[in-house]
Amino acid sequence: MRRITSLTGIVILALAAPWAAAADWQPVASIRTAALSTLPAGSEGEAVVADALRLPRCAAALQVQPTASTTVEVSCPDAGGWRLFVPVKVRHNQTVLVLTRGVATGETLAAADIGTAQRDAARIAGAVLSDPAMAVGRVARRPLQAGNLLSANDLLAQRLIKRGDNVALVSRRGSVEVRIAGRAMGDAGENDRISVENLSSRRIVQGTVDARGDVIVAR
Repeated sequence: MRRITSLTGIVILALAAPWAAAADWQPVASIRTAALSTLPAGSEGEAVVADALRLPRCAAALQVQPTASTTVEVSCPDAGGWRLFVPVKVRHNQTVLVLTRGVATGETLAAADIGTAQRDAARIAGAVLSDPAMAVGRVARRPLQAGNLLSANDLLAQRLIKRGDNVALVSRRGSVEVRIAGRAMGDAGENDRISVENLSSRRIVQGTVDARGDVIVAR
């Protein structure tokens, strides 16, 4: 009769079995390797098998069969062989941006400051960045340490406008463009929203900064 063991009681069952005194055990690493062989190509994972596990060495190649999304059956096809259900934790890796050096608040990131790495998506908190183009040329919102994963909340657009700067308020409709002098009420980068004082009417209006540093407002 084939022996059926589960992970929770594997060590006790192994020591209590008649073959527990055998000197030739199945290497635990080979059981883990067999369980992980069921993962899709390119996937990574961890097979949870106790190092203290003692099962008799199998003369034939181990057989594997997925039984659930998180469990794999590993068995020895020898006469009177054993069968073990192994939990497998699958890692879904994600490309992330990692700082190669520490940066200070307001410092602009260069390509050399950013590297990429693979991380387990289940252990990543927040919306991290994966494309270096989304970070190069942007400004650190706060001090960041080397090795930090970069998220959009860590960075600001390059400051094109600073509080108190004279700026152009631009309104466009078709081919008609109207430009009015204004004064910035805060700092902003490209595509940021900013409040501007219209120097003619003294009204405060909001607009979006374009690549030239003009503030585009709707008419």
